[in-house]
This record gives sequence, C-alpha cells and structure tokens, in this order.
Amino acid sequence: MRILIIGGGIAGTAAALALNKAGIDVGVHEAHPDSGADIGAFLTLASNGMLALAQFGAAEAVARAGFELTAMRLTGDKGSVVSTVPLGETGDPLRRFRCLRRAELGAVLREEAAARGIPVRYGERFVWATEDEEGVTARFADGSTARGDLLLGADGIHSVVRPLTDPEAEGPRYAGQRVFYGYTTEAAPPNAPGRIEMLRGSSSAMGYAVSPAGETYWFARVSAEELTDAEIADTTPAQWREQLLPLLRPDATPAADIVEATGSRLMVTNARDLSTVTRWRTERILLIGDAAHAASPATGQGASMALEDAVVLAKSLRDAPDTPSALERYERLRRPRVERNIVNSARLTPRRAPNRMQRTLENYRARWKSRNGAAGPGSSSASPADEELAAQLDWNTPLPADSPAVQGS
Repeated sequence: MRILIIGGGIAGTAAALALNKAGIDVGVHEAHPDSGADIGAFLTLASNGMLALAQFGAAEAVARAGFELTAMRLTGDKGSVVSTVPLGETGDPLRRFRCLRRAELGAVLREEAAARGIPVRYGERFVWATEDEEGVTARFADGSTARGDLLLGADGIHSVVRPLTDPEAEGPRYAGQRVFYGYTTEAAPPNAPGRIEMLRGSSSAMGYAVSPAGETYWFARVSAEELTDAEIADTTPAQWREQLLPLLRPDATPAADIVEATGSRLMVTNARDLSTVTRWRTERILLIGDAAHAASPATGQGASMALEDAVVLAKSLRDAPDTPSALERYERLRRPRVERNIVNSARLTPRRAPNRMQRTLENYRARWKSRNGAAGPGSSSASPADEELAAQLDWNTPLPADSPAVQGS
C-alpha cells in the first residue's frame, strides 16, 4: 500500500510515523516551501497525546523538547485560589503533560520522519485529486502529480482536501473568542515548578506556565468580534498589548503584569472550529486531524486528538482485512470521541456569537442521538473509558472488529 499524506503539520507527520511503523509506504506533501517553523503559539500535550506519541517512538524526543506540567491551579478574579488539581498520569514521566511550542513539536516529528527515511516534499500545494478503481492521483499547483492507494487530508482546519469528501461541509467558523499568546522572560509571576496557572478573570480567561529556564508562556481568551486578516497582519504587538491590558487590570491576578512585561513576542488569532463534517471519507480519501474535527482551543486537546488519530488509523489499516473495513472501523472509533471534544470546547467558550455556537452544539447533539439514542454527549453515560482508550492506542493490542468507541476526551 502507498499512502499520500497532504499536510506536513502535526497530524500529517504523526500519521506518517505511525503508518511507517505499520509497514506502510507513505509520502508527505507540504504546501509551504519549508517547515514554516517560527515562534508560533504554544500548546499542551495531555497524557493521551503523550501515550499516542509513545506508540511510534516519539514520546522521549517530545518530552525533551518541552517541560512537564503536573498540576493546575485555578484563581478567581479577586485573587483567591478556587482549586488545585493534579494533571495527567504523573507517575510515568512520559505520560505527564508537556508544554512546548507548536513549532517545536512539529520539528521533533519531522526529525523523527527524516531519521526513518520518510519523504517529506515541501512546496507542493495540493489542488485536487481523482480516484479510480486502482488508486488515487493527487495534483499539485506546480503541475506535478503523485499516485497512491489512499490519500489522507491532514491539511488542517482550512483543508483543501475536505471538499472532496464532503462538498456540503461548511468551512471553519468563528468560535466567539480572540486568543492572545505571548512569551516573556521579564515577568516573575507566582508559580510552582510543573504547575499551569489558570486565571478566571472578569473579562478574560488566562493561563500561564513558567518554564524551567524562567520564561513565562501565556495565553488569554477574550470574547470579542472576529478579527479580519488585515487587522491581524497590520496590528503591532504593542497595539495588541494596549488593547488587552485594560481588560486585565481590574483583576487581582498577575495577568496584567505578565502582559505588560511581554515585548514583541505577542500574537493574536481568531478561535475557530468546524460545525460538522458529515463525510470524512470516500473510497480512497480520508480526513484526519483538524481537517475532519477541529475544535476551539478551550479544552487544549487539538494536538493530542490528532496524535490519537494517527495511531488508531495505523492500527486499523494494520489489523483490518481490507482498506474499506479499516476506514469504516477508524471512523466508528474516532467520531464519538472527537465530536465530544468539539462539544466540550464549545461549552467552555463564552457565547459571544450565541447563534453560531448553539448551531454547533445542535449539530453534534443531533448526530450523537442518531447513533446513540437518547443519551446526549453531556450525559454521564457518555463519560470516557480510559481503559478502552489505552487499549485502542496500545500498539501491541489488536483492534478487534467490535472494539468499543471511546466517547469522551
């Protein structure tokens, strides 16, 4: 089998590594002329993401690139501590939460791919694909083509592969929040090693963690109107800082001091998600990662879900008797889990755009009920089963035909 992967980000490169371990020939086609790595935003990988990485031998390298988080403390806008809870499976160093820049995670995965001889071709912008009885042909903007048995659309929330599987799917939509990110070595907020601080402000939700080197990583989510591309491109970090500070100053938290101490390493983006993608696949094309199930960033599970996708897909293709049954099994196992994550993320996102967010919830509730009866994704009967997820991700545990779906995140 030869698989073409469109997109060399986290989902695409992780899928390449997992499929390669399953003995499948893969090639990655990335639109950007290089890795596109820059300072970028940071992310947290939860225990499930680290477990997925371990299945194709990348957990140790990722652990070295980031720093661990073992606890989370929530503080209210008046400065009082609401709660402190442990994070993840702290007993195993490779199952602890990790904080790192998205670009760092991408770089580690690409280095692993290069070490295993997996080809990653840059500057190949996908434009279309055609299927026939023998395979699928991908066409790129430079006029080149590539031929395979299966094509994976791993090209993110703005996927150009998605219309091939679901022409009626709506594109990404604004989730009602602007998300600010920044880094500073000039701030000295209260912190404990391995703890992420969540600040529930009066006008924002903020989180920060301090690296072992003393650098503060922070984000702030603010409900506001959607930014245009021009506003994002033309507004300077100093201007963003001045817009954000008045929202943070009234609170008795370190939020305003952290932002004020941040220089040029400050950026902003619109939080987006996908309402619903009815069809993830055709006979020879499959969507994975954010191309299929992008959620707003509120749960912090986007990267971890993509890593899970990679492992479950590789195991499905490895264990199933043929490709159609493998793809059917993959979708049956993954849909309940990732759709619940979208619903949870929507719930945690203040409804500045209530009609839009309510429609997202209604879409997924309707899909959930059509498959599972009256129990909705918010009911206790839909809680995740850690043992089932661990079995699905464990490389040495086969995926039986009746493997249960994991319905939570």
